Amino acid sequence: MADLFQTPGDTPPDTAPRPLADRLRPRRLGDVIGQDQVLGPEAPLGVMLASGSLTSLVFWGPPGVGKTTIARLLADETDLHFVQISAIFTGVPDLRKVFDAAKHRRANGQGTLLFVDEIHRFNKAQQDGFLPYMEDGTILLVGATTENPSFELNAALMSRAQVLVLERLALSDLERLAQRAEADLGRTLPLDGPARETLLEMADGDGRALLNLIEQVAAWKTDVKLDKVALSTRLMKRAAKYDKGGDEHYNLISALHKSVRGSDPDAALYWFARMLTGGEDPRYLARRIIRMAVEDIGLADPQAQTVCLHAWETYERLGSPEGELALAQAVTYLALAPKSNAGYAAYKAAMREARKTGSEPPPKHILNAPTKLMAEQGYGAGYAYDHDAEDGFSGQNYFPETMKRPVLYQPVERGFERELKKRLEYFAKLRARRG
Repeated sequence: MADLFQTPGDTPPDTAPRPLADRLRPRRLGDVIGQDQVLGPEAPLGVMLASGSLTSLVFWGPPGVGKTTIARLLADETDLHFVQISAIFTGVPDLRKVFDAAKHRRANGQGTLLFVDEIHRFNKAQQDGFLPYMEDGTILLVGATTENPSFELNAALMSRAQVLVLERLALSDLERLAQRAEADLGRTLPLDGPARETLLEMADGDGRALLNLIEQVAAWKTDVKLDKVALSTRLMKRAAKYDKGGDEHYNLISALHKSVRGSDPDAALYWFARMLTGGEDPRYLARRIIRMAVEDIGLADPQAQTVCLHAWETYERLGSPEGELALAQAVTYLALAPKSNAGYAAYKAAMREARKTGSEPPPKHILNAPTKLMAEQGYGAGYAYDHDAEDGFSGQNYFPETMKRPVLYQPVERGFERELKKRLEYFAKLRARRG
């Protein structure tokens, strides 16, 4: 198991071939590109290091943004012994060895910074195993995760560590990294301006991915600068980060839903396309699109649901990719439709009233009396048949007799609900006049 516990002494000799990403690994925190929101003088790590009080940390961010590098450099800055493990390959016996070694170091006056990659892959019991060693100072824990710690790490561990968010690298950060790589290689990349920008975009915010791409380009034998087309022919675009069961899935569907709610068809179509290119099931999107129609448009445009259902039906008949156009058109329709959540709000209010009033029976005058006994009990007595009433409206009470009449549905002055609001007000006036 020695390969799991990497320390500075485990690095290969300089004579061994080393990938570009390894050669360019920063040697001090000031060399780290990006992440100023974490490393700046007034940022969390900058303040901790300046005050000399580093706490346990969890780095949350996408791949290739410096989580491992920053952890290693923190150990150097604080004179802690650096130990790195991966939750994928480490079991309970291995953890015991790590903790025992850390206790031995502590007894000899040296602390341990334990870096745990993919920490979210440890189960709750394994995560709990870190707690006593964090509390007594045996280890300073630095975890790294690409998943939302709020969902993947237990509350006890979260209460003892500060979560720091590391962001994907901007194009300007990637350009600085490319220039650093060219300095190491001793030559510029054989790319014209647009091709160079395309190369940066291919990395999709991942510094390690960019350096691997640069290493490939630098190995090409060419005396001319390649253009964007030549580059795209030789290199495959890196797949966009998208996990259909993880944060990206929920982040992007949230972006799509809120773009529709915000009446922005361009943004809605963009996020819809992002999910499709990430491999999302179009049927999932069809279901969510119908939910948007019900939740955010409702009776302001009663046709919206029909449009979405027909789009789903069209997709089922045509399949991909042609059927996805029908879903895209439904997204556009929803974004431009008048918005109202009055029906959604009324439903939730009705559910609250139903839970509050429990088993209250309907008023007897609207109950049927199929037997003589029920008639004797007053079932159906005094019921006013609305079709016989003036304007086809009796104005009777249909709520439980002990319940104060609530106002649940409150339509907005938009779309078709403007007409429904008029009808509601009309019946309210009749009810007050006849009640």
